[in-house]
Amino acid sequence: MYRSHSCGELRATDINTEVTLAGWVQRIKDLGSLNWVVIRDRYGITQLVFDEGRSAKELLENSKKLGREFVIQIKGTVIERESKNPNMPTGDIEVLVSGLTILNEAQTPPFTIEDETDGGEDIRMKYRYLDIRRNPVKNNLMFRHKVGMLVRNYLSTNDFIEVETPYLIKSTPEGARDFVVPSRMNEGQFYALPQSPQTFKQLLMVGGMDKYFQIVKCFRDEDLRADRQPEFTQIDCEMAFVEQEDILHIFEGLTRHLLSEIKGVDIADFPRMTYDEAMKTYGNDKPDIRFGMKFGELNEVAQHKDFKVFNDAELVVGIAVPNGSSYTRKEIDKLIDWVKRPQVGALGMVYVKCNEDGTYKSSVDKFYDQEDLAKWAEVTGANPGDLICVLSGSTNKVRAQLSALRMELAERLGLRNPEEFAPLWVVDFPLLEWDEDTERYHAMHHPFTSPKPEDIALLDTKPGDVRANAYDLVLNGNEIGGGSIRIHDKATQALMFDHLGFTPEEAKAQFGFLMDAFEYGAPPHGGIAFGFDRLVSILGGQETIRDFIAFPKNNSGRDVMIDAPAIIDKEQLKELHIKLDL
Repeated sequence: MYRSHSCGELRATDINTEVTLAGWVQRIKDLGSLNWVVIRDRYGITQLVFDEGRSAKELLENSKKLGREFVIQIKGTVIERESKNPNMPTGDIEVLVSGLTILNEAQTPPFTIEDETDGGEDIRMKYRYLDIRRNPVKNNLMFRHKVGMLVRNYLSTNDFIEVETPYLIKSTPEGARDFVVPSRMNEGQFYALPQSPQTFKQLLMVGGMDKYFQIVKCFRDEDLRADRQPEFTQIDCEMAFVEQEDILHIFEGLTRHLLSEIKGVDIADFPRMTYDEAMKTYGNDKPDIRFGMKFGELNEVAQHKDFKVFNDAELVVGIAVPNGSSYTRKEIDKLIDWVKRPQVGALGMVYVKCNEDGTYKSSVDKFYDQEDLAKWAEVTGANPGDLICVLSGSTNKVRAQLSALRMELAERLGLRNPEEFAPLWVVDFPLLEWDEDTERYHAMHHPFTSPKPEDIALLDTKPGDVRANAYDLVLNGNEIGGGSIRIHDKATQALMFDHLGFTPEEAKAQFGFLMDAFEYGAPPHGGIAFGFDRLVSILGGQETIRDFIAFPKNNSGRDVMIDAPAIIDKEQLKELHIKLDL
């Protein structure tokens, strides 16, 4: 038996108990005739004492050979600690060691394995197995496990069945790029790793499984952005014989359950907002509604004077920043510089200070009088003491720019409290979106999303106006889940493929298996997928999903610990019938 107790378990009630502990050496304090060693395992830390007066001489000498992160086993007696540490769960006791075994020596780690470490992110990712020993990372992984168990328990209680779907599937042209896997047994042919189990979960509905879920790895070979991983985890779900309301009800319940169990927060309302309303009011389809600063469209009250910048713009739009009139000119100039950064792309910003006395001072006083500015304040909901920030340009661009500014200002003003939770359903997304590069429509979600029945007639005349029977669950400005009611009949699915530019032959080659399945009695069905990594990080009160993944990739999609991706041996390439001109 390597251990009778964990290193976080012993208390004053265990005094005089003979114990065996095993773990890593955390710290050493050598006072010559007295040597204190702190030993650590996953469960906590315990102080050990080697005392010349109470320990064998050889034992004390051996304890002086220990180094940080040595793996050791000790036997000893639990004694009362003279100088108690109220900040340690085991701070009332220590173990007087009677036996020491060094199970493995260790090199000095490249960074200190403490809660506050001196290791930068790159070095910690390279030695991730050491980083996991630190409490912040260890606790995040344990937290992820807890969330996963709560999800599984909730869905299982609601009659969902967890079913594993294949990882080696067929590549499809829709969506992001696939990671492809060459088939040795089928020369010149490739599998793809799934971007989601979409078609398989629909086939499970055809198979009568009724309620399916899976906490599953998915893969997308896309250009990486900050905090985006090429492999990620979904809570993937599908239900048969349901309408949108049934799905929203079940997964509001899941979200309530998680927030209640983990954060002790009871959420009463899940407001709903159409996609068009979200874009018009917040400039994006995943708005953070924990704070205000709603958009006010100013075309009618700003395009009647000789200010060419506004007159030439497709949209003039502003937000009211609470108590922002106290900003100095230098602070406002910094805001203007911020929106002009390439990442945001605005050409400039107009501002209006709403003075406490009811007057206004703007950067465009030359063109607009007090009556004009009062109308701006009315449209943006600005109060005395606020600052109105106004951007203008093409509608889609300026909305995105002002949305970025709104989030930045909320961060600076401390309005994004990680312990406050505001869920929101965004519904009625466009079914199709126009791609300028390919000059054709693409599915905004995926080609199996059902159009709103009342909009199907518009597919031939106004395809851009067709609404999808789709919904996203947003939490604190992050999309944590998205799904739709699916197409379940062959004729509608064929129509959808046609509008996406597939020939009947291409549709048959890519998705014939699904179309065939629809001819054998496919029930109405729909589902949703939650981004598990993102959900866990939000519930954990943090922004970075990498902190909750055991072995994450860096921003370039590389695993710096195992040095992957890597070059494949030439013989292996030959077996796979792959020729590279290197």
